[in-house]
Amino acid sequence: MAGQSHYVLETPSFDDPVSVAIVVAPYYKDIADGLIAGAVAELAKAGATHEIIEVPGALEVAPAIGIAARMGEFDGFVALGCVIRGETTHYDTVCNDSSRGLQLLGLQGLCIGNAILTVETHAQAAVRADPAGQNKGGGAAAAALHLIALTRRMKRTGKGVGFLAAKDAKA
Repeated sequence: MAGQSHYVLETPSFDDPVSVAIVVAPYYKDIADGLIAGAVAELAKAGATHEIIEVPGALEVAPAIGIAARMGEFDGFVALGCVIRGETTHYDTVCNDSSRGLQLLGLQGLCIGNAILTVETHAQAAVRADPAGQNKGGGAAAAALHLIALTRRMKRTGKGVGFLAAKDAKA
């Protein structure tokens, strides 16, 4: 639709440093490079540092994020890759399972922005990956930054869950 616009939240700002892992499946290297460029530029606007972790394919992105979350010192994650429809149902499996894996990690409290593109053609992917186009890599980085900001804002400092443990209760 011509003239359609999308509302984009402002990039959050942070008092304390932010570290983000960009996990990318560079199967379509030109697409991955565009996604990475957009993500890195968005993270730089927030003053965030990043590390790029490459994995073989989209199905390995969520497990790699899970490993990085357990073993690393990251505040958030950006998932990047591209799945282009082929002649078999493998496309559906990769799209659904990679998305489901990321969603499950997010529901466990990880701050993840997802730009694993699921498209019909390489041309569609190129438009979405282009930092000067739809910039889905930048959008995923922004999503991760917003979730990090939300997590930091919601973090309870020294507050209980509404009751005292038996050892702290007065008799």
